[in-house]
Parts: sequence; structure tokens; C-alpha cells
Amino acid sequence: MTLSVALMGTDLIGQARTGTGKTLAFGIPVLQRSVVSTDAAYADLPQGKPQALIVAPTRELALQVSNDLHLASKDLGLRVLTVYGGVGYDTQLDTLEAGVDIVVGTPGRLIDLANRKALDLSHVHAVVLDEADEMLDLGFLPDVQRLLSMTPETRQTMLFSATMPAAIVALARTHMRHPMNIRAESSYDTTMVPATAQFIYQAHDLDKPEIIGRVLQAEDAGKIIVFTRTKRQAQRVADDLAERGFSASPLHGDMAQVAREKALAKFREDKIRVLVATDVAARGIDVAGVSHVINYTCPEDDKTYVHRIGRTGRAGASGIAITFVDWADLHRWKMINKTLDLPFDEPQETYSTSEHLYHDQGIPPGTKGRIVDPAPVERKPREDRGDRGDRGGDRRGSGERPPRNRDRNRTRTRSGAASGEASSSTEAPASSDAPAPAGEGAPRSRNRRRRSRGGSGGGATGGGGDATQQPV
Repeated sequence: MTLSVALMGTDLIGQARTGTGKTLAFGIPVLQRSVVSTDAAYADLPQGKPQALIVAPTRELALQVSNDLHLASKDLGLRVLTVYGGVGYDTQLDTLEAGVDIVVGTPGRLIDLANRKALDLSHVHAVVLDEADEMLDLGFLPDVQRLLSMTPETRQTMLFSATMPAAIVALARTHMRHPMNIRAESSYDTTMVPATAQFIYQAHDLDKPEIIGRVLQAEDAGKIIVFTRTKRQAQRVADDLAERGFSASPLHGDMAQVAREKALAKFREDKIRVLVATDVAARGIDVAGVSHVINYTCPEDDKTYVHRIGRTGRAGASGIAITFVDWADLHRWKMINKTLDLPFDEPQETYSTSEHLYHDQGIPPGTKGRIVDPAPVERKPREDRGDRGDRGGDRRGSGERPPRNRDRNRTRTRSGAASGEASSSTEAPASSDAPAPAGEGAPRSRNRRRRSRGGSGGGATGGGGDATQQPV
């Protein structure tokens, strides 16, 4: 629907559900309208300056778009460069100096390179904002506006996203010239792929890894993406699944860029089966063979839900989306359910042993959420436990329990040295193996004994002996 309009150079806003080919919807017109090196008009262009700019919100999406354009332009000889943060500048600076035709990048690094005078956008004929609404959510609007101000006013501007909030429309009115709005679907309720089956379960947080482990052994389970709310949670869930015997890897912002690229590459190549990711992977990532998407926690809003479950059921394939809703997130889920007009207003309470879970997901009876035995926990011997107990008894020194290794002769001797009468009076409780009375005297005895360690031993012990003579 967009090709005939975009090939004429008209500004446009493209909206369609996830997995329907938005990348090539703008990629083909950008490549087709760029001048290749074999064309006679190529000599009239500023040598080495970019002809088109494509802006993406995340590094993973920028790499994916760039790879698609590399493939599509293989026979054209156009040079495509990907720029993003988290890696060194040297390679990107050298490539820009050698000359490029199309630049794909994230806003932050594009601004940095432009400030270094290494990236010249004054000659681009087209600017594409992919997943434009996500860039607004991430706070990239000032950077996007700054990038647009560096480009010619006669450029072609194209915005693509699965959702189109009012802020995008305002951006379009400011920076686009009579844009055509092309919406492949009728309204918001069709932004989700019809072939994706959705299941909403009210689950307990401690039982979720066990449920995921059983879903991984379902009849039609392939590769699975698990979305978490925080980076720490993504790491914890990935470690938990790996300990259960499943090949899992995290993908979050605390990982180095090289590690993130390696994890995504292994997931594409079927070397790992489970990718536990934050929303950094929810936008635009296209991996073949993803049979399930699991929301480990309830998404923040309806847009996040749409984009997360859009990682499965792509390009006409079917998929399964499972969402776990905690008790505290019931109100949030009901708002998402109402906005998207879904029939899951009351999520079903579900545990790893629930019969309907086995039935819904096609899990064989008797399946457990672990395929390897848990590693034995090595417990370090506590040899010093007795010593600590003695010290603890010495500190307590009350009438609750007599110390185990206490030298009673020492107390009586000191008492005798301080006062002969006290020595005889303390003989009775000592010989009867009974502790000192626990009334008022116990706290005084304890406090004075602490002071005795500071060097006032005789007086403190003698005071303790006097305390035992008091009537109960």
C-alpha cells in the first residue's frame, strides 16, 4: 500500500500491525530513489555524503533494519552504515570518512557524530523514523527534532509504527509536508495479529519459572521470548531457566553491546531457545520460529502489550502469547483489556499444576518444569557454632539459660576476694546448678559483667555476688 506513494517522494505516515513488513515498506523506496555509483548522476552528488537517513529507537532494531537493507541493496552497490552507542567511534568515523550512501542509527550516536562534523545530513533526500512512537516514549523527541533540522526542507519524510498516538500526529504536522496517512488496519483493535492465541493467567511470582519450564516442553513449543519489567529480573529468570536445563540467555541494557549482539545472534541461529529480555527487544525485532511470547509481568500499558506479543505470529505464521498477571497488577491489566477490547477481564488463577494450563498449552501429562536434576547445595561445616554460642551465652548472662562452659570457681574466688560473706552466700545457687534469679538482679549482673571486660573486674563481680543475696 505504501510503495506507489513512497516511490513518488510523498511524505507519509504508515501504520500497520506488527510483523507485516514495515521495514521493506520504507526500505525499498529509499533504495530505489538513491543514486547508485554506476549512474551518471552520481558524479553530481557530494562524494561520500549520505543520501538517506533512517532513525531507529534501539540498537537491535537499527542492526536489523541495516541487515535487511544490506540484503536488498546487494546488487545495487549502495553502502549502508549502522551507527549506535555502546561501541567505539573509530570504525564508524573511518567508514563515514570513506563515504556512505545510507545511514541507519540511533538518535544519540547520530547526534554525537553530527557534533563531531563527521556526519553531514545536509544532502539527504529521505528521512525515515522507524517505531516513531517508541522514540517519543524513550525521550528522543528533542534529538529527533534536532536531526530533522540538519536535513534539507525538501526531503521526503516517512514515519512508521504499529501505534500512532497524538504526539506523532503533532510531530508530523510540524516536520512533514502534506503527509499521506496509510493505515493497513481499521483501528486499534486490529493492531494484534489474528493468528496469535492469547492466554492471560493470574500466577504467583515464585511459580512462574516452573510454569515456563513446562510450557517449554509443550507439543508445539519452539523458540520463546520472555519479557520482564526490569533488567535484574531478566538476568534472574534467565539464570533460573538455565539452572533448570534450558538453553536461555538474557538481553537487557546492563549487558555490553557485544554481549547483546551475541545473544540475539545465538537466538536467531537456534543455539539458544529462550531469550529473556526487557522491552529493548520488544520493538521491531524479527526472529523466525518464535512460537511463544511470555510476559513474565503485566505490561505497563496497551502499546507495550501490542508490541511484545507482536514478536510471534509474524509474516502469516501463528503464535501463542501468554501473560502472567500478579494480584497487584489486576487493575493495570483490566485497563489494557478494556482499551484493546479483549475478552480477558478476569484472568484465571493458574499454577504449574493446574489442569487447564496443561490443556491450553498442550503440555504432556506428568511434565515437570525441569529437565536436569538440581545441583546439590554444598553446605559449609559450621565448626565455630559452639564458640559463638558460648560467647552469646556470656553476653546474655541472664537467668534464661546457664552458660555451657562457664568457670564457676572463678566467680566464687573473685567474690571471696572482694567479700567473704558474698562467697558463702553464692555457694547455694552454684551447688544446685541453678541459674541466678531472673528478677531485677539479672540485668544488673549482665551490665556490670560487660564493664568488667573494660578492666573493672573485681568490683563488677562482687556486685554480681551482692545481687544474688537479694530476696526474690
